[in-house]
Amino acid sequence: MRLVLVGPPGAGKGTQAQFIAEHLSVPKISTGDIFRANVSSATPLGLQAKAYMDRGDLVPDDVTIDMVRLRLQEPDASQGFLLDGFPRTVPQAQVLDDILSETDGSKLDVVLELVVDSEEVVRRLSGRRTCRTCNHVWHLDFDPPTVEGTCDLDDGELYQRDDDQAETIQNRLEVYELSTAPLVNYYAGRGVLVGIDATGPVDDVTERAIDALRPLEHSPKRPSHGAADLPPLPDGG
Repeated sequence: MRLVLVGPPGAGKGTQAQFIAEHLSVPKISTGDIFRANVSSATPLGLQAKAYMDRGDLVPDDVTIDMVRLRLQEPDASQGFLLDGFPRTVPQAQVLDDILSETDGSKLDVVLELVVDSEEVVRRLSGRRTCRTCNHVWHLDFDPPTVEGTCDLDDGELYQRDDDQAETIQNRLEVYELSTAPLVNYYAGRGVLVGIDATGPVDDVTERAIDALRPLEHSPKRPSHGAADLPPLPDGG
C-alpha cells in the first residue's frame, strides 16, 4: 500500500505513522529521517541541504523533492510505503504523482487524514514540559511528573519550549491551514482521502486508522471521505 499521512501539528502523525507502517509492513518515510540520513552520510543532496540549514535558510523544494525521489526508488519501498511530512503543498503532491508514475507507473492508494480541532491541538502541545538536563518530555495532563516542575528521571528543571507556547502553536496552525490543508481538497477530489477522528488515547486512534485502511488492503476500490463525513468529536477531546 502506498500511503500519505496528513494532519495538523499535534495530531500525532509521528506516533501513528510508526504503528500504521508496522501493521502494513511498509517503510515509514519521513522528511526528517530523509534529511538526517543524507546529512549524516554527506551525500551530495545532504551537503546541499546542510549548507542551507547552517545559514538558517529553508531547504529549497527541489532539494527535498530529489531526496524523496531517491528514497522512493530504494528496494524496500517498491511494494509500498508510508510518507509522513511530504507532500506539504499541492505542488509537492503533483510532483509526487509524477515521481510515482516515472518510477513504476504506480499511484497513491490512500491519503489518511488525522482530524483534530485547533483547541485540542493547543491543549496537547501547550501542556508539554521538557527537562533541561535529559530532554525528556512530560505532559501536564497525559503524563505529568510526580512533582510539578521537576523531572522524575533526574530531578531536572522542567520548562516550556517556545514551540510549545500557545501563541506559537496558533501561528503553526495558521501556516498549516494556508499551505498543507488544501491537500485535503486536492486528494478528496482524486478519491483517495480517508479521514479519521484523531482525538482520544493513542491506541484508540491507531485502531480507527487500521479499521479505516483494512478494506483497502485487499481491494482495488478506494472509498473517499473526509472530515465532513466523520462523527462529531467527543467533548473534551
